[in-house]
Amino acid sequence: MKKIESYLARIANSLERLSPNPGSDPDFSRSEAFVWSGDSRRLEPVQDVNRIDISLLVGIDRARDTLLENTSNFAQGYHANNALLWGARGMGKSSLVKSVHGSIFNDYPCLKLVEIHRDDLSTIGSLLWHLRCSSAHRIILYCDDLSFSHDDSHYKSLKAVLDGGVEGRPANVVFYATSNRRHLMPRDMIENERSTAINPSEAVDEKVSLSDRFGLWLGFHPCSQNDYLEMVLRYCKRYGVEFDEEWLQSQAIEWQQTRGARSGRVAWQFFVDLAGKQGISP
Repeated sequence: MKKIESYLARIANSLERLSPNPGSDPDFSRSEAFVWSGDSRRLEPVQDVNRIDISLLVGIDRARDTLLENTSNFAQGYHANNALLWGARGMGKSSLVKSVHGSIFNDYPCLKLVEIHRDDLSTIGSLLWHLRCSSAHRIILYCDDLSFSHDDSHYKSLKAVLDGGVEGRPANVVFYATSNRRHLMPRDMIENERSTAINPSEAVDEKVSLSDRFGLWLGFHPCSQNDYLEMVLRYCKRYGVEFDEEWLQSQAIEWQQTRGARSGRVAWQFFVDLAGKQGISP
């Protein structure tokens, strides 16, 4: 019996050494934004948040106003919805989340932004434990480029947190995610689920229901040429780039034609190229 107890003790000690250190309670006074490290189970402070001023976001007025109102309500301690920002690439989904936080943080410094990477979703329970213990702060939990493949089970961890778990989402946390897909999985996978399942509707509902747990669906669509040119103009005016407007428009149009698309990201890339040629620093 003593020999068995000795073996069990050695196994228990080995498992403790293998398990990650849960870390101490986060010090939210260190920054306005943090990144969750799933390996170390810690929140790492971000010293310089990569964001642009909200006034530079063009063509997404409805999504901007809706997310601003929802976030403002949340910062004041009122009810707020989880939000899924979905749609066209490069149209400002992640930029809007960071810019909204920045614009409201000035008035409500208790509002913190915490980013969790998609690959760390399996550790979201540990993260929420940390955030639940920090009830004096309001937390925007943010995941960029959220999507799932056919054999991906990460969505189950997230599903229970958003709505269905016993503990559920902490009252001081709201979840914002960006994705190119409205239902977080590609259409061909949805069709495959229908064709191979014993009960097709239930198989699809199991995965699609994750997106239903977001109270706000904010769609982002390809921008018009006028919006694209307005983005370029605002960047140039904000950062002091000198230009002749007619020449600038022709160059911006030529740039987007070589990229085969118009978007906020393409407008920014054109501006960076132009500012670099004029010797303007970030």
